[in-house]
Amino acid sequence: MSYITRLVVSSTLLALACPVYAAEDADRFAWHVQATYVEQHVDHFQSPYSGANSLTPNQSRQTADVTLYAGARLWRGAELWINPELDQGFGLNDTTGLAGFSSGEAYKVGRSTPYLRWQRAFVRQTWNLGGEHAATEAGPNQFAGEISTDRVVLTVGKFGVGDVFDTNRYAHDPRGDFLNWSVVDTGSFDYAADAWGYTAGVAVEWYRGPWTLRGGFFDVSDVPNSPDLEPGFDEYQWIAELERRFSLGGHPGKVAVSAFSTHARMALLADAIAWGTSHSTAPDPAPVRQARERQGLAINLEQEVREGVGLFLRAGTSGGNVETYDFTDIDRTLAAGLNIGATRWKGAQDTVGLALVVNGISPERRRFLAAGGLGVLVGDGQLVHPGNEQIAEAYYDLRVFDPVHLTLDFQRVQNPAYNRDRGPASIIALRFHVQM
Repeated sequence: MSYITRLVVSSTLLALACPVYAAEDADRFAWHVQATYVEQHVDHFQSPYSGANSLTPNQSRQTADVTLYAGARLWRGAELWINPELDQGFGLNDTTGLAGFSSGEAYKVGRSTPYLRWQRAFVRQTWNLGGEHAATEAGPNQFAGEISTDRVVLTVGKFGVGDVFDTNRYAHDPRGDFLNWSVVDTGSFDYAADAWGYTAGVAVEWYRGPWTLRGGFFDVSDVPNSPDLEPGFDEYQWIAELERRFSLGGHPGKVAVSAFSTHARMALLADAIAWGTSHSTAPDPAPVRQARERQGLAINLEQEVREGVGLFLRAGTSGGNVETYDFTDIDRTLAAGLNIGATRWKGAQDTVGLALVVNGISPERRRFLAAGGLGVLVGDGQLVHPGNEQIAEAYYDLRVFDPVHLTLDFQRVQNPAYNRDRGPASIIALRFHVQM
């Protein structure tokens, strides 16, 4: 029995055994459910050659998932949440071909028949320390209740790094806003995760007035880009984040700076190239992996400019001399966008979003790809004319009726996988989402 399964079973038994601690009218148990279907199609584009990780013109793929968010109050301030999920489908080219991949609903593991995963199983403990109090609304992985301005929050178990770090109210949910990986997350943030985007670990958040300091310790994959996590935490990642909330002209905003350090068996790209040269083959990181570190830094900004209208910006950089471990092949990124919410439409409940992204790679990674190396998501077999990957994304989310949403999404990708010889590619998507 895996440690994740043991956590689910033991925590569930504990939840059932614990006495009710709160007021008589407080909910002891809660559940929510969501279902999302995404159909994507990429049109014909220039493709004079291709490799093992190339995007193929004229193809369509679909993904579907159904998630249950089941929660229980354990003791004062403590909550248990488990998220069993049914997944099915494939990303374009089995989720390869673009560094800023086109669908955050597409995992690195695809199957034609539905399969069950325990995506999250965690305990969250909140200690209110004083200050003003605010109400929290009931929702996925959150009870209705009250929190204080000053508080400490501890999260332990299996969850996503993005549940706590690098969050942004305008671009962080591929089920509700943008779809592109490098819009909903900082593209250069090589965060710890299995092939579905989840990991095991602990996160601590200290809220003090307008400031929040976060720290996290997480398990990484047993090998880069693996569906399995390292079983003994021998390979791991540290994350730190400092956030400052503020108000400009009476409109809320925030800025956060995040840093990560991954400690694992990784290859220097120069060593992988040298190994390939000595063996008269393409570069291969596996034979030259050693214990080493990879660091990165990111900044994340959000600002409401009018009621229902918000701007966001993300920028990041990470060590470009080391192979990518768990996310995607981006060494530097800049993303900015606009989100116009429902309150701007007279009587309507729709949302419009627009984002622009520029992703880049280091000279070492450029040489690695040019020599025929394969990254986590990209690798055309050669890279004669490299260039930054440039992405524009726009979506229109129609609230059909509560709680059903239908979204039309369009992305235009210049230099897919940093290759000026291929593309530009146009990708259109239809998303159907229900959440209760």
